[in-house]
Amino acid sequence: MNDILIDLKTENNFAFGKLYQNNFHRISIFIQNNSGSIEDAEDIFQDAMMVLVEKLRQDDFQLTASIDTYTYAICKNLWFKKLRNRNYELSIEQIQSIDFINDINDAIENEKTYLEKLKGYLIKITNHCNRLIHDIFFKEKTIDQIQKDYGYSSRHNAQNQKHKCVEQIRRVKEQEEKRKKI
Repeated sequence: MNDILIDLKTENNFAFGKLYQNNFHRISIFIQNNSGSIEDAEDIFQDAMMVLVEKLRQDDFQLTASIDTYTYAICKNLWFKKLRNRNYELSIEQIQSIDFINDINDAIENEKTYLEKLKGYLIKITNHCNRLIHDIFFKEKTIDQIQKDYGYSSRHNAQNQKHKCVEQIRRVKEQEEKRKKI
């Protein structure tokens, strides 16, 4: 991870390309699912790269999450801010404002907490379901691809198995929440 940070600090185009390759699809889906277009996603990603470069130039900057989580959080914040002010372009001063930076830091912490909880749930379900959930939600495989990869006889069987695995996670989550109340 340090290599990519060094490359980003020196504005190495290869590093930005790698960051784009690893993150743009997920960010694009998020924006398109939240009233945006592919063009909006491209604009937001570009703005996020400006924010990231500016942050990396600060001597006291400490990355407290993965670069991918950090990039995603910046994009989410930029998009939500743009949605709130639909006909309003963000200025570089606003992007660099302390409130905006605090919002990003909060979003990163929430994203980390969510991912950490999810990882905790995933290790408590069956290995089969763990692999299936990873393939569907993290690797974004289609249900048809899952049917083929796992040898299910029909699409319905694959969807049924997905549902059963999600239910395993839900039950683990409920058990965790009950324990916390005690």
